[in-house]
Amino acid sequence: MRPDLFALYADHLDTLKQRADEALQRGGFDALVVPSGRLHFQFFDDRDYPFAVNPQFKAWLPLVRVPDSWLVYQPGQRPKVIYLQPFDYWHVVPSAPSGDWVEHMDVVIIRTAEEALQHLPKQVARCAILGEPQSALGEFVPNNPEAVVAYLEYHRAFKTPYEIEKMRAASRIGARAHRAAERAFRAGASEFGIHLAYCQAAGQDANDLPYSNIVALNEHGAVLHYTDRDRLPPKPVRSFLIDAGAANDGYACDITRTYSQDTGDEFQAMIDAVDRAQLAMCDQVRNGFDYRQLHLDAHLSLSRILKEFGLITVTPEVAVETGVSSAFFPHGIGHGIGLQVHDVAGFAESDRGGTLPKPQGHPYLRLTRTLAPGMVVTIEPGIYFIDMLLEQLKDRGLGPSVDWGRVDAFRPFGGIRIEDDVVCTDDAPINLTREAFAS
Repeated sequence: MRPDLFALYADHLDTLKQRADEALQRGGFDALVVPSGRLHFQFFDDRDYPFAVNPQFKAWLPLVRVPDSWLVYQPGQRPKVIYLQPFDYWHVVPSAPSGDWVEHMDVVIIRTAEEALQHLPKQVARCAILGEPQSALGEFVPNNPEAVVAYLEYHRAFKTPYEIEKMRAASRIGARAHRAAERAFRAGASEFGIHLAYCQAAGQDANDLPYSNIVALNEHGAVLHYTDRDRLPPKPVRSFLIDAGAANDGYACDITRTYSQDTGDEFQAMIDAVDRAQLAMCDQVRNGFDYRQLHLDAHLSLSRILKEFGLITVTPEVAVETGVSSAFFPHGIGHGIGLQVHDVAGFAESDRGGTLPKPQGHPYLRLTRTLAPGMVVTIEPGIYFIDMLLEQLKDRGLGPSVDWGRVDAFRPFGGIRIEDDVVCTDDAPINLTREAFAS
């Protein structure tokens, strides 16, 4: 039985109010004012970029397509939504407010963006205004006070049960679309064709997806953020790496899978080895565990796979110590996820600010905090065959640490990445991605 989202939203809103009360008190403000955002237009053109809602706005409301609207919260009062529903026959106008949130808010409908000024607080100087500079309206210019933002962003790492359910639903969409993408790959589609199959199955296009799909065949899997999408498939097709997510009411999932065209070859065996190692890493998402250590442990685990498949000549421990493992696994083990794919405050020392350092020699790790219940993180180990990084090993005198003949054998396959979204709890972690694929 599905949980009662209406009740979960009410509890979620109570949590946001408590956080806002404390944040405003710390910053010395009386009101929280959050613009939804404004359309950006291309330079020397009248075409707008896809609208991206302010994450601070969609934390309160499951609304992602309401530009020039506002959220106002003052402690002890009901939140107020100033909702722009313009007279416009050129574009689709936001529909009348509806959903679980409506009865918890005072809703004011406006017909022009400027009308919002009539309903915003009178004392602008007493307002913490969170948003981008372009959202400014009259004297309401986003000031993004550090004390307020630091507190809210730090605690946003701890997802409410309502948010977990939204992310669970996003994961179900993503899993469905990933299955369609694999079918398209097996049927011989191009990168572009696989991308279209994914979007069709998800029911989401580039304006809806939380990030640009990475759809990579063969050597393209070695480009970490590959988004070119060739229109014709290579010959022969050897491998397929897809890193693609989905959105649900502003919440994201982030899923990566890798496949070999020949399910019985050595590359598929390596994929299976990374998959087993990744599941063990997911099980490390436990209350009180330092995410930095999880990243370092991943390097040792992946180095064991490199040794098993004959890619390195040194021990796994030496591969990690000398940085050889970083040539094959050059990114972080993952990041926080939620309202943003790379969620905020990944390095925050506390809700008052400060920075927790990254491990020396690991500049691309995006999360350095200690895990705690409610946190949702990605776990995405990878092994890649990236020429420029492997050549640097030779330049550093580490060439003998690698079996270059074995590298040549795997280079045409590009690389491997497996990624799941995992919830830290008081007990065993919840793997939203595996759960979605199993449903």
